[in-house]
Formats: sequence, structure tokens, C-alpha cells
Amino acid sequence: MSLFLKIFNLVEFKNFCAKIWKSSYSETNFLSVLLLTLHMPKNLSELSGRKGTERNLFEALGKAAENSGTLSKEQMKELSEEFLFGKGNIYGATSFYDFLREENKGKKVYVCNGSACLVAGTQDTVKKKLNSHFEESEVGEMCCLGRCHENKAFWYNGFNYSGNDIDQIENLISNPKVEIQANDKYEVGCSGSAILTANQIKAEEYVAHLKKWLVLSSDEVLTQIKESGLRGRGGAGFPSAFKLEACAKAVGDKKFIVCNADEGDPGAYSDRYILEHQPYKLIIGMIMAGYVAGANTGVIYIRGEYPESVLITEVAIAELTHVGCIGENILNTGFSFHFKVIKAQGAYICGEETALLNSIEGQRPEVRVRPPYPAQQGLFNRPTVVSNVETLACIPFILENGGAHFASIGRGRSTGTKLVSLDGFFNRPGIYEVDMGTPLSQVVEDLGQGFRSPVKALHIGGPLGGLLPVSKIKELSIDFESFNEGGFLLGHASVVSIPADFPIISYLEHLFAFTAHESCGKCFPCRIGSTRGKEMIQKAQKDEYVIDRKLFNDLLETMEIGSLCALGGGVPLPIKNALRYFDEELKQYFSAN
Repeated sequence: MSLFLKIFNLVEFKNFCAKIWKSSYSETNFLSVLLLTLHMPKNLSELSGRKGTERNLFEALGKAAENSGTLSKEQMKELSEEFLFGKGNIYGATSFYDFLREENKGKKVYVCNGSACLVAGTQDTVKKKLNSHFEESEVGEMCCLGRCHENKAFWYNGFNYSGNDIDQIENLISNPKVEIQANDKYEVGCSGSAILTANQIKAEEYVAHLKKWLVLSSDEVLTQIKESGLRGRGGAGFPSAFKLEACAKAVGDKKFIVCNADEGDPGAYSDRYILEHQPYKLIIGMIMAGYVAGANTGVIYIRGEYPESVLITEVAIAELTHVGCIGENILNTGFSFHFKVIKAQGAYICGEETALLNSIEGQRPEVRVRPPYPAQQGLFNRPTVVSNVETLACIPFILENGGAHFASIGRGRSTGTKLVSLDGFFNRPGIYEVDMGTPLSQVVEDLGQGFRSPVKALHIGGPLGGLLPVSKIKELSIDFESFNEGGFLLGHASVVSIPADFPIISYLEHLFAFTAHESCGKCFPCRIGSTRGKEMIQKAQKDEYVIDRKLFNDLLETMEIGSLCALGGGVPLPIKNALRYFDEELKQYFSAN
């Protein structure tokens, strides 16, 4: 102890211990918390978890920034003392998020800068109109608002707008919204089996379903999910039953089901559709996932760019709670399950499952090194299943109709259906549910009814997805294997159409800039590589500079194999696709070697 006191000032250490003692409930708890604090790098998760999900540090950061757009030093200090986090840890987290950092101070309105709005060329007009009503310092940017079906997207006073709404900006300012209005309309269709687009039943109708499902053993429910072949719809296509089983087998007194509703892929709004129009399917799916995994708490992490989704999901949880489907001893079955909705604060990297967990804990959302995997050591260091919205929303259909029936839909290992998001370049943009294996040409020509203007490429699956020339449309089908075999990635199945007159080199600059901005910074292949890629492409467009092709390929390879997660590791895919299929257009910027 004498060595420790030489390192720390005695009075400060005394005060430090007093704070821990005040927040502890017993001598045993005091000693535990003190030891955890002294091993801070490893145990921030434990410190954050002391207050559970009810008093959440990340949520407290967001609330503290509501009035000014950022946190003051005094607010950071208060939260540091309450949660026993170092001031540097609080600042590190706060300074990362778009809606918490110092640069966000005083912002009143935000313009979407996502890929779909970028290539549509609508945002300069939106900015110009907003700048006539707001100071330049009051106008910020968001990526992406999920209004890709009609573009011209912006956020004001807690709600999203798009399409012709910008023409009503004066009315919006003089008559602020107090309720959600149905100004967001897009086509919703289905070709094949309607699993996620079928009409949502009433909350009370789920009472009978849960009574039937919760008398089954957890193993019986898991068997149905295994037989269904359900794979993650968020991009990786990982078998869902494997995660649930791993969590069920993990030792832990507390377990979690975390829904990744941080749908940050520009061009995607399928998760938003479920959150706003089919929330019961997601919520019931999480309850049953919890039943299988042995978890009694569900956390829905919804991106801050989807304010309507947050409100609607909270209402849906309240409605299902009212009829007895959520809470203690659900419908007298002995199983309990509770929910927590957390509003994100603007960070694409939080779509990566471990960065998301760090975010919920109030830490800087850096990607974790694996193993251990979340099913072993996840939220607050407890076993956790992280799954995306569309995946969890499939579970009620599987339990009602049987895993074998779900498996009979689709193609090969890609079972069930997939939601596809079509952007504003289609004649009929919207959300379409198709059986896995449906030809991409059918989606484009029949459901989307073709393009309203010439398009040369489709970027499918978000910024990390495949960039394919329109000539490839007839060769692909909507399933994991088809896209992988073709050298692309299905991902979220969002479609961003690149018009014939939009330079591919500008789009590549956008992808590098997006990655550089959104990188968590933990690994240098992503952090530095994305910045160097952006710099090279910018220089090639402005100066008489030709990019060394070998150097550029080395950069992509370093990012691909050296990055910790799919952000730095995935963005080389669409760039390689562009270099292959649009070589004629790009060759002026690159050396021949």
C-alpha cells in the first residue's frame, strides 16, 4: 500500500475512496468496485454495468447534450464522478459522436449527406434554402436519414423530412411539429412469401402466441430456429441459432439480447420500415430470442438519425407491456423480459457489434478484439446476443409456421426472405420483400419498374457492399451465395443507383471520406489507410497527379487484411469493383502498372 500512496496523493486517494464508498452498498461491494476501478482499461464495462440499463451512462451523455448540442466540462466532470469513469474516458466518448462533440454545439438543422442523396444531387438546393433561414453555423450534416426513396432529406426540430418538404420550411419553422405526421410515403411490396411485409396483428393477439410458445422448452424453440436456417440480415449472414446456442451455454447470472438498429448503411431503410411499421414482430422476436438464450433484458439501440423510429418503438413496447407480453412473469409462464430503448448519437461504426456494446456502456465506440465473442463476454461483460432488426423480426414467423417451412423458402443456404431498399432513381422506389434467390433483374424491372433516368452502376449492400455495373443485373439473384460468387456482397440489400453522369472517381472519394470520418481509429490500416486513399483521389482530381496503381493496390490490401473490423476491411471491395468494371473511366487517374 505504501508504494500505491507514493503514486497517488493521499488526500486525493481518500476522496476517491469516499466517492466509491458512497456509491457502494456494502464493504464487499466497496472493495470490488475499488479493484475494478484500479484496473480501468479492462473493467470499464463492469463499472458501467453497476447501474444496469436503468441509469445508463451513454443515455446520460445524450441527455446532457440535448440543449446545447454538446457537453460542458462541468457536465463531463459530474458524469465522471457519478459513473467512476476517468475524465479522459468521458471526453474520449463525447468527442467521438457527431451529435455530442464540440463541433455540434448550436446546430439547429441537419442536411443528409448520405450516398443516395449525394448521387441524386439534391442536397445543395436543400442547403441553400436552409441557409436562408439559419446561420451557417447552425446547419449541420447527418448520414443517413433513411429517406433514400425521395432524397432532399433534412432533420429539423426532432423530425426527419424529405421530398418536397423543403418547400415548406417556413411553415415548419413558424409551426413546429408536435406530432409525427405521415409525410414519409413509399411503396411497400412483396414478391413471394410475405413474412415481414404481412399486415401487423394487434398487440393483444400476441398474447395467445406467447402463451403457446413459452410452454415449449428453450431447446424446442432453438430447434425450430436451427431448422429454419435463419442467417443474419445485417450483412455477414452468420447463422442465428449458433449465436443463441452459444449464449445459452455461456455461464452468467445476467444475459442480454441486443438489437442492432443502428442502420447506418446509406441507401438502406428496411430496418426503419420494421421499426416504424412492424415493431411488434421485432419485439416479440427479441423476447423469444431471450427465452432461448436465457436472457431477461433486451436493448434496442436505434440510430439517432431515426427519431420517429425511437418514438414508435417505445410506444409499441408500452402497448405490449399493457397486454402482459413484457415484464415480470410474462402471462404466468415464469419467464420475465424487460426492454431498454437507447437512442444513438451519430456514429456509423456502432453498426459493428462490439463497437455498439462499447457505445451502450458509455465508452468510446472502438471495435473490440475477439475472442472473447459477445456471446461469451458482451454487454457489461455478460453473455450477449447481438442481432439486427430484420433477423430478429423473422423469429415469430418461424415459431408460428415451423422452421422447416421457413427453410423451404429461398435458395440453398440463403433461406427465408430479404427486404430490399430501392432508392429514388427507380420509377417505383420503396421496400420490397422477396424470397431469397429472386433474380435481381426482377427486383429492378418488375418491382422497381426500372430507372427514371440513365444509371450506370448499383451500389448494393451499403458502403462496404458490391459496386456492380448495370450489365451484371441479369447475372445475380438476391441471396448471399450469388453475390459472393459474383465478387460482390449482398449486405443489407440496399440499392444506391449511380447515374450515368456521376463520376465514379468522385464516388470513390466519397467512400474513402466516409470511412475516414466514421473510423473508430483503433487500428491504423483503417484510420490511416482511408485518409491516405481519400488524399490520393482528391489530389488526382485537382492536380496533375497520377496514382501509382501498385501503391494503391497495396493500400487496399493492407486495409482489407489488416483492419480489425469490416469497415476498413470491407470498403476495398466496392473500390476494387470500380477499378475492374470502370477501368476505362478511371484509367486517366491511375498509372498503367
